[in-house]
Amino acid sequence: MRNPLFLFIFIFSTASFAQKVTAGKETKTDTASKVFKYTNPMTRDSVLSMRDYMIVKSDSKWYATGTSNPVWTGPNPGVKLLVSDDLVNWKFHSYLIDAAKLPKDCPYNGRFWAPEIHLIQNKYYLTINSGKVTKEDPKGMSTHSIWLFSSDKITGPYKLVNGPLTSQYNNDSTLFEDDNGDTYLYCSGNGLFQAKIDLKSGKLTTPIEKFLDKKQPGYPEWMIGGIEGPYVIKKEGTYFMFFSSWTRGYEVGLLKSKSPMGPWELVSKEPIFGTRKKGYRPELAVSGGYDHLQFTDTQDPYQETGHNALFEGPDGSLWTSCHYFMDEKRPYPYSQSFEKWEKFPQMGIEPVQYANGRFYINPPTWTQQIINLKN
Repeated sequence: MRNPLFLFIFIFSTASFAQKVTAGKETKTDTASKVFKYTNPMTRDSVLSMRDYMIVKSDSKWYATGTSNPVWTGPNPGVKLLVSDDLVNWKFHSYLIDAAKLPKDCPYNGRFWAPEIHLIQNKYYLTINSGKVTKEDPKGMSTHSIWLFSSDKITGPYKLVNGPLTSQYNNDSTLFEDDNGDTYLYCSGNGLFQAKIDLKSGKLTTPIEKFLDKKQPGYPEWMIGGIEGPYVIKKEGTYFMFFSSWTRGYEVGLLKSKSPMGPWELVSKEPIFGTRKKGYRPELAVSGGYDHLQFTDTQDPYQETGHNALFEGPDGSLWTSCHYFMDEKRPYPYSQSFEKWEKFPQMGIEPVQYANGRFYINPPTWTQQIINLKN
């Protein structure tokens, strides 16, 4: 059975007080909506397909960026920006970085993985993860690291601040501004890393430090294939870091700390969100030595729902975004005949809850969801 077409209804009423996310911090805004209906995946278009979707609300619009296709086979076309007036209907806006327009000697003309946009101190900061494509290194992986750009507008133009920010392979960079204005960089690269950063100069003010390994002693086996995609937010004096693992599918874990530089500890021994399928990347499971893992498949039509980030949703509260990728061997009653868009990762969103001193996310959905908004 096919998922129903997504629907969206906004019925305007009186304004209400709600939360807004800006670079991991919470502020206040107004919303004047009553009902929001949505069906994942939100995009159903091979042109709009990306991985690692990050959504940012600016004024009355939502913007999204992510890893453009092709992801694995070589350089991709750059950093795409999508835009929506209602969070449901998305369209291509522009290239924040167009690889075709970069000079041949550009040191960051590679794969442009997992870009993120953060509004910090009235300026938009864009992080990208890329390297230099050469004949010897056609994917630019040997120089793949983090580059920082800034702009006065979310739509750009973005100017290079500094890069590469580290002298080693790093990926999936994200930024966080603390209450006192201090800013931090988090990233992946065969584990999770952290450092303090001065955004105006784009220079790290503390050494880049690996604080969590995928095979960390005492940590659960669902992390051992790989961990990546950090995203940090502060709530009630505690720092929370969302991260993803692709050991069994894409699953999201949650860490917490009393300091932005740790020590970090797992909030839950189990993932707080995601999908898992026994047939997921079997060749990596064999080569990585974790094909012995025993687990039960989730009953959804996805093989991946991960690499998340938080944003202000239609009700003004916290929502999560990431890519939702259909499972080629999805269980009955889902059709085994794929449409073109289903062969590519698409945007997925879900509301986020906070209770008992931690964050929760319900399992990924694929049927119509109805959210009653605050009046």
